Amino acid sequence: MTSIGPIASNVGSLHSQVLKRAEAALNTETQSTGFTDRLNGALDQVANAQNESANLTKAYEMGTEQDLSRVMVSQQVSSLGFQMTLNVRNKVLSAYKDIMNMPV
Repeated sequence: MTSIGPIASNVGSLHSQVLKRAEAALNTETQSTGFTDRLNGALDQVANAQNESANLTKAYEMGTEQDLSRVMVSQQVSSLGFQMTLNVRNKVLSAYKDIMNMPV
């Protein structure tokens, strides 16, 4: 029985370390941003991608940007971001309409 004592104390200390790490991880998650903040952040990223694409296109047309592939990739990223945003908006509106049409 005496040989179990040191093992039990090691397990207890490991358990307390795991609990501390879990609490630290949970505290960082509870401090994370909410849904509206994430949505606003995503919309800002899409707007920034569109602005960057417009600026690169303008720079290419003026001759200051020489890398056509960079301009084209920027335009595609901007287009995909806009399409994704549009699809999310359509899904949210569809869900809202479905909820509003539910019988009470």
